[in-house]
Amino acid sequence: MLASYEKSLRAALVVVFCLAVGVCARAQSNSASISGIVLDSSGAVVPNATVGIHNPVSHCDRSTTTDGSGRFSFANVPFNPYHLSVTSTGFATYAQDVDIRSAVPLDIKVNLQVAGSSESVTVESNGQDLLENDPSFHTDVDRGLFDKLPLESQSSSLTSLVTLSTPGIAADSNGLFHGLGDHAENSFSVDGQPITDQVSKVFSNQLPTDSIQSMEVIAGAPPAEFGGKTSVVINVTTRSGLGVNTPHGEVTTSYGSFGTATVNMDLAYGGEKWGNFISLGGLNTGRFLDPPEFTVLHDKGNEENFFDRLDYRLTDKDTIQFNLGFTRSWFQTPNSFDQQLQLCTLLSADCNGTPYVGGSVQLNPRTGAPLGPTDQVSQIRTFNISPSWTRLVNPNTVFTFGAFVRHDQYNYYPSSDPFNDYGPLQDETTSQLRFLTNAGVRSAVTYDKGIHNIKVGATYEQTFLTENDGFGVVNPGLLPNCPTALAAQCAVLVPFDLTTGGQIYNYRGHTDVKELALYAQDTITKGPWAVSIGLRGDFYNGLDTATKQAEPRAGVAYNIKKTITVLRYPMLAPWKARSTRT
Repeated sequence: MLASYEKSLRAALVVVFCLAVGVCARAQSNSASISGIVLDSSGAVVPNATVGIHNPVSHCDRSTTTDGSGRFSFANVPFNPYHLSVTSTGFATYAQDVDIRSAVPLDIKVNLQVAGSSESVTVESNGQDLLENDPSFHTDVDRGLFDKLPLESQSSSLTSLVTLSTPGIAADSNGLFHGLGDHAENSFSVDGQPITDQVSKVFSNQLPTDSIQSMEVIAGAPPAEFGGKTSVVINVTTRSGLGVNTPHGEVTTSYGSFGTATVNMDLAYGGEKWGNFISLGGLNTGRFLDPPEFTVLHDKGNEENFFDRLDYRLTDKDTIQFNLGFTRSWFQTPNSFDQQLQLCTLLSADCNGTPYVGGSVQLNPRTGAPLGPTDQVSQIRTFNISPSWTRLVNPNTVFTFGAFVRHDQYNYYPSSDPFNDYGPLQDETTSQLRFLTNAGVRSAVTYDKGIHNIKVGATYEQTFLTENDGFGVVNPGLLPNCPTALAAQCAVLVPFDLTTGGQIYNYRGHTDVKELALYAQDTITKGPWAVSIGLRGDFYNGLDTATKQAEPRAGVAYNIKKTITVLRYPMLAPWKARSTRT
């Protein structure tokens, strides 16, 4: 079984690295480009004109200048409507609204008129005409808002950002959140790469916020392209160096309570044909997780992360993208007073200068010595690689193909003396070494013309999961005092009772989950109406075999411009056709 797993994993890695080296491509699954030319009334090009795009809802604000041939370009623009304005000395200000709703790039021709004494143009800044007429309930957040939010958790900054910026999200412990619907039914899409596993500091490391350009948080009835978990979908667009002719970056540091120190650095550089963005960060703190007591006990932790995105335009129609990321975190499991002060439980003991009253001494059942503080720690290593390719088939059609491998290694270490894990709430010592690898490919075709925005795609993914767990009983009274009704179950644990000389029980298991998703969707926009229809089919082979499920998706929206209101009625899977064989 292990040999088969290793062969499958090696094969997946070989495929991805071949794609990375040979046909890596930039999949603008969550963004597109806006380019164009600025001319005067006679048709001559206008160099050095200032071109800006602005969305007051998502707080996106960018500007550039036209080159010697009057051309301008904005790369990596998230899906949204924008105000586009053009200004140049001697010309009247030009303004129009542009709508980025798919990966199909926009090419705009701007004709400036000579300024007159009575001419004036007003560009709206309140976002009234930029309110998205979209059937799905979502929130758009651009990087311009990130630095203004006081994130509650440095080590889970991404989920903390989602909590503070999105309505309908309830804060949870350790910087995590509960979305609408079932617990843990949240998923991420990073530049089109699906991540449906729990991304948290206690399961897997999160993507650093320094690497994110914008987010679309869909809190209700997502389109058919998103599946697996559909309570909340966080659609992330990462930062890019494409079009950054002048290198720029920043270095930030901070220091706060509990000895929390951070340092972060990012750099974007490139040109019109290529670009690279790098982000590095580190965190060290005395309060990594939320403690069970008001006093922080045994709660140190640190985290280091690296992210790199490379973009390259092979031709005017072909673009490649390569995402690479690695994050490591190490942290202690917070102690309660009982776990931390086990040496102080004698009535005559002195704990931090104050006698501890009301406790009883906890002794090592094998040696008779007082137990030391519980010392359980975790370490998580997360590696992600995602190459992809975008092909502009024609002015209205884009083809995207990508691959991805995401690997998590989670280590949970018990106390060096297993009996130190014994406490009022824990009767056993446990350890864990878990490997979770997601490898897959994805492709999509987007057609955007007139009232239609059509997307058809497929994703194939395999999940390799290996568990190595250890278990041993450390409570000397657990099995001798076992209730009669549970005598048979307790008898099974006798060989693993460390208090009587038993051994650690070691468990090893492996499984391979295969998933195929097919989807087709269309958003039809006509006047104030927007109608979304779609169909998704999921084929799952894992704990169940040959599981098939069809999910129709539909929704309608109506834009009342006078009151700046959008009425939405989204529907998620009004019926399901399910077939299961186990």
